Amino acid sequence: MNAIRPHTPPQELGTAPVIAGPWPSYTNCRHLPKRDRWEIYALAKAGRLALQDRGIVMDELYDDFVRRVTGELDI
Repeated sequence: MNAIRPHTPPQELGTAPVIAGPWPSYTNCRHLPKRDRWEIYALAKAGRLALQDRGIVMDELYDDFVRRVTGELDI
């Protein structure tokens, strides 16, 4: 499979956006006590913020991220 995209102009090293996704699923944590699930949610948000602070562009919008993670954690 050829990964070259003919319609994407070449970019200098270091200027191309890095897009991260998909995130891991948190459904395997549903069995934990609610307090622990809230801590995992806080860690997920902190991890996302740390990646964004490094210039990584997230594939998933923040509101979609929050909705997905809270749904997976059942909180």
